[in-house]
Amino acid sequence: MQISIDESKLKQLFKEALIEALEERKDIFHDLITEAIEDVALIRAIQEGEKTEPVSKKEILNILEG
Repeated sequence: MQISIDESKLKQLFKEALIEALEERKDIFHDLITEAIEDVALIRAIQEGEKTEPVSKKEILNILEG
């Protein structure tokens, strides 16, 4: 026996399932989005750092120690 479902009904079911998952597990999706944003920020920081002159470890420690 073959089950047939039209594309619009399938899309609607998928949307409903996704919304339900988002509502029930907000914490997981929040963590995923937060981590993705942090990854993008880290990539941008690395790219920006590649454009600057290198500094010594001593200079960095002096800045951190204030």
